[in-house]
Amino acid sequence: MTDHAGDTSLPAPKKTRASRFRKIRRRLIWLLVLGFVTANVFAIIQSRAMTQFTGTGVRTLAPEHLSHWQKIKVLFCGVDVPRPVNKTDPSSLGLEFETLRFSTIDHLTLEAWRIPTAHPKGAMLLFHGYSGHKSDMLSHAALLHEMGFDVVMVDFRGCGGSDGNYTTLGMREGDDVAAAASFVQKNWPSEPQILYGQSMGSVAVLRAVGVLHVAPRAVIVECPYDRILSTVSHRFHAMGLPAFPLAHMLIFWGGVQRGYWPFQLDAVQYAADIRCPVLYLRGEHDPYVTNEEAHAVFDVLGGPKHYLEITGAGHESYPAANPVQWRQSVTDFVDGLP
Repeated sequence: MTDHAGDTSLPAPKKTRASRFRKIRRRLIWLLVLGFVTANVFAIIQSRAMTQFTGTGVRTLAPEHLSHWQKIKVLFCGVDVPRPVNKTDPSSLGLEFETLRFSTIDHLTLEAWRIPTAHPKGAMLLFHGYSGHKSDMLSHAALLHEMGFDVVMVDFRGCGGSDGNYTTLGMREGDDVAAAASFVQKNWPSEPQILYGQSMGSVAVLRAVGVLHVAPRAVIVECPYDRILSTVSHRFHAMGLPAFPLAHMLIFWGGVQRGYWPFQLDAVQYAADIRCPVLYLRGEHDPYVTNEEAHAVFDVLGGPKHYLEITGAGHESYPAANPVQWRQSVTDFVDGLP
C-alpha cells in the first residue's frame, strides 16, 4: 500500500490561479507600455513631418483622397510636405510690385511683395495658410488692388522667400504678422491697415491682434480653426482613425520639437480680446472647420463683426470658389468701416 500522507507534488489550486493572474497582469502592463511607446513614436514621426518642410518630393494628398495603402504609409512614415515655393508673382497678372524684406523678433528675414496703387484706401496685408506661400493669394491680391488698396503679400517663416524650414501652425506665425504690420506702419504710416488671413494665416492674424496687441483698422479672416486640437482631430477622422489620444500626442510632440506649448493655439481665446471690426468668412462645405467651431470664434469677438458663408465653397480660395459673392462681401465690409 502506498502512503500519500507526505505527498506534496500537486500545487495548491489557489496558488496556481494567483500565479497565472500575476503573469497575465504583467503581460497586459507590458502591452500597454509597448502600445503607449509605439503611439508616441508614431506621434513624433507625424509631428515632425507635419511641421518640418522637406527639400524635395511631392506633397501628400489630403486624407480623404488617400487610398488605404497610402494611409498606412502615412501612418508609419508621416506626410511629405515639400518646402512651399512661389512659382509665379504679380507680374503674371500684369501687376507691378516691389519685393520687401524685414526681420522678425527672433531674427528671421521674411519676404513680401507690395503691389502699390496711386491713391490707396489703405494697406491690405495678406497671410496665406498652412504649407502655402504668398503667390497662393494672387487672386485675392488682384481683386483687392482693383478695390483701391495697396496690397502686401507675406511669406510666413519656412515658406517662399522667407527664412526657415518649419512651421508652428500659427503660433510664431503670429509674430510674423506683427513684424509685417510694424514694417508697413513704419514705411507707409498714413495708410490704415487691414489684416487678411487665410486658414492658418487667420489664426496668426487673430493671435497678433488679440495677444500681441497689433492694432489694425480691421481684420478679415477665412476659416480659422477654433483650437489646434479640433483641426488635427478632423484629419484623423478623415483617415478613419480615432482622434483620442493620437491627436493629443501629435500636438504635444509638435510643440516639443518647435519649442512652444501647442495647446495655447486657441483662436477662441485670441478672438475674445479683439475689439476692431472683423469680417469672418467660412466656406459652406468646409470639412475642416465646422459651423459650430466657426461660431465659437465669431461669437466671442468683442467689436463690430460680420459672419458670412461663401456659397458652394469648401476649405479653399474663396475668390476662386465664388468670386462674385466674395468680392461683394469684402466690398460691403470695407465700405462700411468707420
